[in-house]
Amino acid sequence: MELSIMDYVITFLVGGTICALAQILVVRTNITTSRILVLFLSIGIILQTLGVFPYFKDFAKAGATVPIIGFGASLAKGAIEGAKTAGILGVFQGGLEATAGGIAVAIFFAFIVALIFNSKTKHLK
Repeated sequence: MELSIMDYVITFLVGGTICALAQILVVRTNITTSRILVLFLSIGIILQTLGVFPYFKDFAKAGATVPIIGFGASLAKGAIEGAKTAGILGVFQGGLEATAGGIAVAIFFAFIVALIFNSKTKHLK
C-alpha cells in the first residue's frame, strides 16, 4: 500500500485536531487530565461499538489510531471479539489481549518519565 502526500496531510490534521481538542479542554476547563483521557477513550469505544471507527480509521489512518481514541477502539474491538468466542470472561480477556502491547509500552515509558521528571497535579480553582 503506497501512501500519497495527501494521506500524510490528512493523518497530521486529524491526529493534530484530536490532540488540540484535548489540549483546549486541559487549558480552558477544570476537567482533570485523567477525565479527559477517559472521555477520549470512551469516544473510541463508542465509535468502535457503533461500527463507525473502521471508516474513520480508513480516512485518517494513524491520525485516528495513535491518539487515545484508537486505543479505546482497539479495546472495544477485542472485547467484542472475546465476548463472541468466550462469553462474559472473553470481554475482559479479549480487550486485554488486543491492547496488551500498548499497555506494556505505556507502563514502560511512564516509568521512565517518572524517573526523569517531577510530575505535578493540576489544581482545580
